[in-house]
Amino acid sequence: MLQPEPPPSLAATDIPVRRKMTQGAAYGFLSQFSDGDKSLDEAEALATKYAPPLLGEIALRKGTLCFLRDDSVQAEIYYRNALAVARSRNQSFLEASSLGSLGLIAAQQEHYDESIDWDDQALQLAQSIGAQASTTKILGNIAWSYFQLGDYQTSLALYQQAELSAAQQGNIGDELTWLVNLSSVAFYLHDYASADRDGKAALDLARRLGEKPQIAATLDALARVALAQGNINTADGYAKESVRLFHESQDPIDELSSTITDARVRNARSERTQAINLLKGVIANPAATASVRWEAQARLASVYVDDRQYRTAGGEFQQAIDTVESARSSVRDEQLRISFLANAADLYGDYVDFLVSRSRAEEALRVAALARSKTLLEGLGLLRAKNSELSPRVDVNQTARRTGATILVFWLGSRESYLWAITPGGNLKLFRLPPEDQIDSAVHGYIGDLLGPRDVLGSANRAGKNLYTTLIAPARNVISKNSRVVIVPDGSLWSLNFEALIAPDPTPHFWINDVTISYADSLLMLHRPSEKRSLSSAKMLIVGDPIPATSEFPRLPQASKEIASVEKYFRPAEMRILSGDRATPGAYLESKPEQFAFIHFVAHGVSSNARPFESAVVLTRQGDSYKLYGRDVMKHRLNAELVTISACHGVGTRNYSEEGLVGLSWAFLRAGAHGVVAALWDVNDASTAELMDHFYNEMSKGKDVPTALRDAKLALLHSGTVYQRPFYWAPFQFYTGM
Repeated sequence: MLQPEPPPSLAATDIPVRRKMTQGAAYGFLSQFSDGDKSLDEAEALATKYAPPLLGEIALRKGTLCFLRDDSVQAEIYYRNALAVARSRNQSFLEASSLGSLGLIAAQQEHYDESIDWDDQALQLAQSIGAQASTTKILGNIAWSYFQLGDYQTSLALYQQAELSAAQQGNIGDELTWLVNLSSVAFYLHDYASADRDGKAALDLARRLGEKPQIAATLDALARVALAQGNINTADGYAKESVRLFHESQDPIDELSSTITDARVRNARSERTQAINLLKGVIANPAATASVRWEAQARLASVYVDDRQYRTAGGEFQQAIDTVESARSSVRDEQLRISFLANAADLYGDYVDFLVSRSRAEEALRVAALARSKTLLEGLGLLRAKNSELSPRVDVNQTARRTGATILVFWLGSRESYLWAITPGGNLKLFRLPPEDQIDSAVHGYIGDLLGPRDVLGSANRAGKNLYTTLIAPARNVISKNSRVVIVPDGSLWSLNFEALIAPDPTPHFWINDVTISYADSLLMLHRPSEKRSLSSAKMLIVGDPIPATSEFPRLPQASKEIASVEKYFRPAEMRILSGDRATPGAYLESKPEQFAFIHFVAHGVSSNARPFESAVVLTRQGDSYKLYGRDVMKHRLNAELVTISACHGVGTRNYSEEGLVGLSWAFLRAGAHGVVAALWDVNDASTAELMDHFYNEMSKGKDVPTALRDAKLALLHSGTVYQRPFYWAPFQFYTGM
């Protein structure tokens, strides 16, 4: 259609330029790159003479041509040129396209955090100018980056937005792409019914369009779902067709991924030699990305396990972890790095299962410790980045003796879960627990009961009893009455207050009556016991009772009372109180918080599920700002013995695979606080003031933080008032830091 030359009357207009631009793009998608270069060079020459405003778009097309020929370095140069032209000429659509293209390049280079930064800018601009088609693509591209970083929930939400937007625009091609990816995300979330449903819808659409690469991708996704559901014959058919179509489409990276699926089918059919050869081929292929390589290495290890080549399997597991750690260390953004290990959760889980099956309980614990809270530990200097060896710092005996407590380390797995119990003397015992989905269901149900109106103890709550039986009873013989217990949770257990579990004997009672509990993100955090401090000589900073910045956060009626009740336990000369109009984010940051041994917040708190570092203490407005964000807290080094966040959801609500709940408490630990007291859920203003008075009173008697907090809770539990319900005393927990 573009072959005829424009009439002479249009020679000095933008029409010949646009003709050559479109020809160049078409040649690029036909992989006729030299013809594409020629057309775009001609377009550039014409634009320089007759249509200078199109020079930026030509640079964008040249970048896409380079991208299609896998020259990402030159593509980035052209995209940056296009961005510069767009900004100099105020061409908003071109600017959005250039930003999105730079995001695509960063994703191709596996710099997913950088990709999100580019795409966030592109999305805001595209939405502001009503560029719906661009908005749809950018949403999907951001979703892909979050998926690669292991943040599946965010990825799922973004893909759903992209798929809905594409369907509303009648953009069948993009709708198909996002349906395929929705199926993949659902699979990683173990929602196999949704994965199968979205996958079959995508396959039907792809076959109607005759899109071989999309047909192949959908078949691969459906093969993995069928494998997970145990439908080997169905998986076999999907996998073979997928590999064939990817090969015909000359798509080497996706062909490698589908080859891994095919190898898994071979292994399921006990065709071990064929499976091993397929996986070795993937690992050796230079086109394999880091994620493809470590998945192939992990699958190869599993094949060797099934073939009873245990020594070889162990080596392959370690190589897979080396690959994961190398890739993870390249992610610079700390917030994005915390989600990265979700991509490799199955790898670590398989390795732990393997070691447990070989009766190597302590090694399994070390692997579990290595996977836990890596971002926090690296930030505190307790673990080196790129360190994928079984950490020599995980010394079970030494850790147990240091803490003087029984340490309970949990690991939730899809097939089986584990509990390691370490006694104060250093003895290690391993207990097998039910699969993760069963534990999750029980935890979520009991948390709902704790937040509800009924008395869970008086009603002999079955969920509370069953959770005690499942999680604690296996180790009760190594937990002495009135002893200290340190819990290292996993998964949904981060949201559970273990003190509120119901122990059955001799009569049903809350477990807080038997033990003093504290929590740790990792065994490596337990390098010293909690210290006893004299409050009378300690420096205290109190920030709270702010002036409401918005109607969403009204004044807390009991805030001033709580401040007064805490203040009385410290010497006036050692006190600094930022309240009312002085309780601003800037005032905290300028107070030199590193000089205080104790820091106490009395304010509203908000927890961001999408961006946990945006979790904040809500303070008095200062200019446009009235929130002390977790990201700002982390930038100011602390030496505090204790930070108390007397606010709702101080712990956080976002649970990252292997990193735990990330929110305000995580941020203060990351800043260097030796311990944090924070709440799991919304707190009551009046009961919290009473609890804090008891808490500081007990510390003033020389008790350490875990003991003082427990005694304060027991005072409410045995008060005979409405405050005896766990809703009032159970949200606050003590998290031990470095």
